[in-house]
Amino acid sequence: MKFAICNELFYSEDQERWTIPSQFAAAAELGFDGLEIAPFTLADHVAKITDEQKEEIIKASEESGLEVAGIHWLLLGPQGMHVTSPDEAVREATACYMQDLVRFGIDIGGSMMVVGSPQQRDIREGVHYEDAWAWFKDTMARCGQVGAQADFKVCIEPLAAVTKNNFLYRADEVLKMAAEIDMPNVGIILDTYSGLKEEENLPAAIRASKSLLFHYHCNDDSGYAPGLGDTDFVPVMEALVDIDYQRFASIEVFHFDRTAMEQGEIGLKTLRNALREARANP
Repeated sequence: MKFAICNELFYSEDQERWTIPSQFAAAAELGFDGLEIAPFTLADHVAKITDEQKEEIIKASEESGLEVAGIHWLLLGPQGMHVTSPDEAVREATACYMQDLVRFGIDIGGSMMVVGSPQQRDIREGVHYEDAWAWFKDTMARCGQVGAQADFKVCIEPLAAVTKNNFLYRADEVLKMAAEIDMPNVGIILDTYSGLKEEENLPAAIRASKSLLFHYHCNDDSGYAPGLGDTDFVPVMEALVDIDYQRFASIEVFHFDRTAMEQGEIGLKTLRNALREARANP
């Protein structure tokens, strides 16, 4: 298992101080294996992200020894995007935009994308669930096709209702969609914060996801990094160990009033201790 941290934690603290090279350097100093990139920290539209910015990410990754864990917070920035809009033109523009995000993720050396974005996928009034399902599935398949040759993973994220989501709450729903798409690079990401709220048993959901679990987000139920709340990560790590999870467990937070270095340090220490305990008690 590898540990990463999401870069908006640095960006939200001080955009002038935390350049891309300094973000990678800080994450390396803390002991992480990767940095997860939110495209909105680079530009408000993926088409505005320059070749120079992409090269800077690649160089910073090489110099720090950290991997680009992938990309997330995909639809924060561009206006008018919605995967399940009743407007066909909006759906098509969104699907094309997400395909461009796959290309961006591949360009910077990432291995996956997290498809969350609750406010750009929620089922709007008058839209039938079956139609939303079909439209969302089509977009995920199109993203999978773009990423297939590079084995770039498309990770569909079940999200809790408290995130203003009303579509795809739980792992079993996403696993059903991934099975219908039936592509080796389209699977699931699970998130501790949402999983604790929606799953009857989060560790069981992790175990049920098995080979389709391509990414995992670690956040405390408090909305801060692991260790800054009451969430016990040992059962989570036990489940990840049980399925021989070898990909990234990445720290994502929703509250930014504590520093990036503090949340990163406490979060990583908490996860490593939980992993150590999980391995000691198979």
